[in-house]
Amino acid sequence: MQKVFLSIGSNIGNKTLNINNALEQIDSDIGKILNVSSYYETEPWGFNTDDWFVNIALEIETDFNTENLLQKLQEIEKNLGRKHKSSKSGYSSRIIDIDILFYGNLIINKPFLQIPHKHLHKRIFVLKPLSEIAPGFIHSLLNKTINMLLDECEDYTKIRTSDV
Repeated sequence: MQKVFLSIGSNIGNKTLNINNALEQIDSDIGKILNVSSYYETEPWGFNTDDWFVNIALEIETDFNTENLLQKLQEIEKNLGRKHKSSKSGYSSRIIDIDILFYGNLIINKPFLQIPHKHLHKRIFVLKPLSEIAPGFIHSLLNKTINMLLDECEDYTKIRTSDV
């Protein structure tokens, strides 16, 4: 069994329900959920829209290897109504987005999968919820804890705890 950290976000429809549905499918199809952060509302990152996101971080335990895990997560996104991943031209609104942040201390750099997630240290909407469930976890490339990365984060995206 491998411990994995994921990030889930939604900014279309009933965002909280979308995330809860993703959590149910992760728990039934991928592995045991060990920890889930609070829900956070954040303004979009990397594109403009009036629809804020709801974001969480979670820790799971799974038997899937990285590529099978990615495939299963993409299946869950599709089952929940996600039409496509963001295009090369930029980010867009989405009903659900599930990202692998860490897979233990593994480092993977493939065109379709980068672990640790290549942008996590720049994103307040990832670091804030992650710091709630894994403040002392050490980023395997940057050799800094999640709390250290949060303290250094210069993302000025607005973030607030959701009333979920």
